[in-house]
Amino acid sequence: MPERNKLYFASDLHLGSPSLTSSAEREQRLVKWLDMIKDDAAELFLMGDVFDFWFEYKTVVPRGYLRFLGKLTELADAGIKLYFFKGNHDMWMFDYFEKELGATIITNELVIERNGKKFYLHHGDGLGPGDNAYKFLKNFFRSGLCQWLFARLHPNFGVGIASYWSLSSRAANAKKDFFKPGEQEWLVKFCKDTLQTEYYDYMIFGHRHLPLDIKLNERSRYINLGEWINYDYSYAVFDGEDVMLHYKERKGL
Repeated sequence: MPERNKLYFASDLHLGSPSLTSSAEREQRLVKWLDMIKDDAAELFLMGDVFDFWFEYKTVVPRGYLRFLGKLTELADAGIKLYFFKGNHDMWMFDYFEKELGATIITNELVIERNGKKFYLHHGDGLGPGDNAYKFLKNFFRSGLCQWLFARLHPNFGVGIASYWSLSSRAANAKKDFFKPGEQEWLVKFCKDTLQTEYYDYMIFGHRHLPLDIKLNERSRYINLGEWINYDYSYAVFDGEDVMLHYKERKGL
């Protein structure tokens, strides 16, 4: 059996969207990928928007995703460390995955060092210049007051409203999924500004829905993990020496 020494990163799976059929097909591909990496993975980083919507009531969680969650359970039981990052679609994760899977829930950024390499990890939403309206909404949605008010809604009503909002948000942002040159790509600017005061070998994000690997300086790289709706098996892996980005071309292009 191969040594468990690799770190795997994936983001923006958007399970539950845009339809039950396509989500089920994506979940099957995801389970196959998890089965493929289970023998050499030491840690798995799911870096936000794993679900197109997620809210944990005190005694209720959204239906579905049993095959995916079952495979994660298998990985956790095998000793693979799991990390869930809160994205802009599934920011209402609390302690369900922590209690059931022993996962670590990341609200904002996570800084780690592995094998002499330093990583800055974040879903990618709300960083860099501009987008002030979203940053305001993000702070409100993550507030205890907003979460308490939403929890008062019956799940049938609350989840229905939130799922519609989530679908509308993703559709509205789809037109933004193209690469902007230079520092117009706001996460590139965020990375370069951050590197002025702190060193990282790899700065890894999701959110942009574009698989990107960009050299920031002589030693640092910005990596975006893409997404799973248009890019099949879009993910990155650290083998102890370097990070490699894997993806297939966008469908229909």
